[in-house]
Amino acid sequence: MATIDLIMPKMGESIMEATILKWLKGVGDKVELDEAILEIATDKVDSEIPSPVEGTITEILFKEDDIVEIGTVIARLSTSAEGAEPVSSPAVAEPAPSESVVEEKVIEEVSAPLKQAAPVATATAGQSSSDRFYSPLVKNIAKEEGISLAELDAVPGTGVNNRLTKKDLLAYVANRSSQPATSASGSPSVAAPAPAAAPKPAAKAAAPAVSVSGGDEIIQMDRMRKLIADHMVMSKHTSPHVTSFVEADVTDIWNWRNANKKKFQESYGEKLTFTPIFMEAVAKAIRDFPMINVSVDGDKIIKKNDVNIGMATALPSGNLIVPVIKNADFLNLAGLAKQVNGLADRARNNKLKPEEIQGGTFTLTNVGTFGNVMGTPIINQPQVAIMAVGAIRKKPAVVETEYGDLIAVRYMMFLSLSYDHRVVDGFLGGSFLSQVAKYLEAFDPTRGI
Repeated sequence: MATIDLIMPKMGESIMEATILKWLKGVGDKVELDEAILEIATDKVDSEIPSPVEGTITEILFKEDDIVEIGTVIARLSTSAEGAEPVSSPAVAEPAPSESVVEEKVIEEVSAPLKQAAPVATATAGQSSSDRFYSPLVKNIAKEEGISLAELDAVPGTGVNNRLTKKDLLAYVANRSSQPATSASGSPSVAAPAPAAAPKPAAKAAAPAVSVSGGDEIIQMDRMRKLIADHMVMSKHTSPHVTSFVEADVTDIWNWRNANKKKFQESYGEKLTFTPIFMEAVAKAIRDFPMINVSVDGDKIIKKNDVNIGMATALPSGNLIVPVIKNADFLNLAGLAKQVNGLADRARNNKLKPEEIQGGTFTLTNVGTFGNVMGTPIINQPQVAIMAVGAIRKKPAVVETEYGDLIAVRYMMFLSLSYDHRVVDGFLGGSFLSQVAKYLEAFDPTRGI
């Protein structure tokens, strides 16, 4: 009998640890090859870990809710399979940062008790003076909060090997906002003259007091809901949101889909929903207006060559996840339908892989699913735009014909686009949204499947 180590696998770029949610098997249980043994969660996705061999679980090394570093042995199995050898899944290593000078800006922070200004150095790029590892998420938070690398080194961590987690840093930031700024050694930092044009950071609003009566129910946010809450607040804090609206006549799409959905399923084995039709139009419009397909890095605009469209998907728990259709502009309608249906099914059944929710460059959300006619969605950072499609409704509308204008019953739908006004102005945002509507209205009702 050979003993096989079950190792916490790598779950994507920059993921260095995972939380064990639930053991599906116990010591002494027999497992088949690829049978799920446990469920784990990272900051990006929940996943099931399959057995690498057919055998029996002999040892479980971690409990549920334990946070485990990537590459750590979490259980052992015995197997009679010939030639079975432990295969390690190495931890994902962060790419070495390029050599660059760490720019530090001195900004003023008002201390409430003393009403005195205290400078804080802004962390940008580069390595810490110690060998301590910081995840990209922690570095981004530190950069946004104006925390220098030296100050970051002094923050205690509760992660594996005293690693600083997102939770540790957010708790530190919350306490830090009410304390005078200090240097890494703990002594008050010496104020340096700030540049004349340096803007002062906006003061953080205190959370409103919440009163609780005896009849109220207190519900603890689950892990995913807390991640969503943090991401939404961060997005509104990062990007000045602007939303534009257009209304599109989708009567031809409505009629074509109803006439062809049965034949489509017989031909491709996939249900034909409206979502892949909308994505087809969005992908075409992105090619027409590529500057909507960008990200912002400081004062640089990163123009994306790939058109990777995220699809906001509601889960049975009420939470939201955004799987990504990669290279959507290269897929035909059948390919888009297959991707949409597959990702939605895996999302609902907690089967998404980490790479399936990464790399999005634009997001589409369908608020019409819930009967809403329009919405003002929040941008999915680090993207700069997100489009919402509303419910399709029959309405009287003016139709232009060769005999003059007529009023007819048409299937109409609102489209809304929220965009980052730092880099997307009204001309670009409005033009892109109008282009999507034009593609939908120009849909060929005689096209084949």
